[in-house]
Amino acid sequence: MSENRHIDDSTSATGPARTRDPRAWVAPLISTLVTLPTGLVALFFGGLSPMACDSCNGAVADGFHDSFMTAWTVLCIGLVLALVVLIATWAIPHQLRYAARRVGLALAAPTVVGVTFVAFMALVDWP
Repeated sequence: MSENRHIDDSTSATGPARTRDPRAWVAPLISTLVTLPTGLVALFFGGLSPMACDSCNGAVADGFHDSFMTAWTVLCIGLVLALVVLIATWAIPHQLRYAARRVGLALAAPTVVGVTFVAFMALVDWP
């Protein structure tokens, strides 16, 4: 009977890679506490930036408006993407074998916000 028994820990349902991670909530929580306020600040400054050209007129105002609309679209899409990454961070199963993916996504969410805000600032044709 023991000859026919085939045990493989890597495919076992109770193997070490399939055990529950007791600290699975830490990386998503820290990422949430960093990403959401950072995203709100980026959205706030993005929303206030049209006031930089309140006194502009003519070609300068037209150039600013066109570049701002493109940059605003990039900012909104980037912030939605950061939110999707943040939700994916929470949605990953709480098992040890997914710990690296969870931490990677947790680091990616605030990074997406930062890169998006830098892209927004670079795309706007400031007066």
